[in-house]
Amino acid sequence: MKTTNAPGAGRRFIQSGSRWEELAGYSRAVVDGDDILVSGTIGQDFASGQFPPSASAQCELALDTIEAALAQAQATLADVLRVRVYLADRADVLAVSQVLRRRLGHNRPANTTLCCALAVEGAKVELEVSARRQRHGAPPAV
Repeated sequence: MKTTNAPGAGRRFIQSGSRWEELAGYSRAVVDGDDILVSGTIGQDFASGQFPPSASAQCELALDTIEAALAQAQATLADVLRVRVYLADRADVLAVSQVLRRRLGHNRPANTTLCCALAVEGAKVELEVSARRQRHGAPPAV
């Protein structure tokens, strides 16, 4: 992961090394203050270009990439507020949902799942998340 600062006030861009980021001119994540927006992330090994065979394994890999981007932003999966799930095949909803429950369920983020064609051939799942860094040590809101 690579982080660069935007010209101006406090916005940072995080790149994961995916060829898709370079091709389309986007960042894996954008950090603006405590807000972190993570782009649609497929479950591809960016070094080899390979995809795991199952949607659940691709979901795990996509979450690993998202987790690494969040770490660059000094955040974790516990900071995720919303997840959007894009699936190429409706039959994969249960398997992917089980991965999300195990990895994000303790946090219970808002979730939307869509079944649609994905832009990258071989991708079975694409995830995007919105997160907000928690201010540790602050008193709880009443």
